[in-house]
Amino acid sequence: MTMNRETLINSILGLALVAVPLIALGMDEPFIITLATKVAIFAMAGVGLNLVLGYGGLVSFGHAAFFGIGGYAAGILASHALNYEPIMTWPFEVEGTTQMIVIWIVALVASALIALAIGAITLRTSGVYFIMITLAFAQMIYYFAISWPAYGGEDGLSIYVRNGFPGLNTLDPISFFALCAVMLGLAMAFSAVLIRSRFGLALQGARQNSQRMTAVGIAPFRIRLVAFVISAMITALAGALYADLNRFVSPTMMSWHMSGEIMVFVILGGVGRLFGPLAGAGLYIILEHLLGSSFEYWQLPLGVLLLIVVLFARGGLVGVLAGERKHA
Repeated sequence: MTMNRETLINSILGLALVAVPLIALGMDEPFIITLATKVAIFAMAGVGLNLVLGYGGLVSFGHAAFFGIGGYAAGILASHALNYEPIMTWPFEVEGTTQMIVIWIVALVASALIALAIGAITLRTSGVYFIMITLAFAQMIYYFAISWPAYGGEDGLSIYVRNGFPGLNTLDPISFFALCAVMLGLAMAFSAVLIRSRFGLALQGARQNSQRMTAVGIAPFRIRLVAFVISAMITALAGALYADLNRFVSPTMMSWHMSGEIMVFVILGGVGRLFGPLAGAGLYIILEHLLGSSFEYWQLPLGVLLLIVVLFARGGLVGVLAGERKHA
């Protein structure tokens, strides 16, 4: 019964994400469409984190680094293309581009390589040590971006024209929202298939009892490392879309505040819930929009809500709506 009810809640969340911008389009409210686009992008970042946090039990406090890597991939490639300057000339010439597909590939590859290096070190620890080391690596990348004057340093880098996608006018708010919503849907579908696969079962088994997984011949370290890399790639893709949404990228995308926000999306919506990041991101954006304009300290009620969720609603917003009771 709980599963059927949760499926209904998930369907309502998906329909709401699509319906709100369509209604806003009819009312000629492009700002609301932009808010819905922001929800879709943040939800995708949450889907990436949820893969290791919700299903792998790994509390990563450094996923903003991958979010920012995706953003800088979009900003750097676009700036070189618009200035007609190659990124590098030796040992071979590499040109910039304003094509999203190419940018996404670069973001995926760059985030995967960096996540592989970070994960190979951090995953040898656990608990609070893992949290602090992922935070430390993210802050290292953050300060590197600040001290990188070629791409704006602390002031960031502007993308004067939103990058292009074949057959789509990305400057049109509803078209760009549709692109982000489709990418979110693909990320969620991929996550659902992955979790139901043997790999996903092994990942969840490693979270529950890593020693037992080792005893049956499955190496938890390798499973977690692959999951960490995949998680980083999804988050980086969201970062590339976020840079295009704002047409701007800066080191703040890599700050620990952003890592905290992504984690808040997952916790509010429901850790280990497929649609949890979407519910959490939607609630966060709604609170920010409704309270932020009239209340300077709007994060205070958000913090109280987060505390209530952690203490009394372990399943998050989706769990509460689905009627799930708190686990002992």
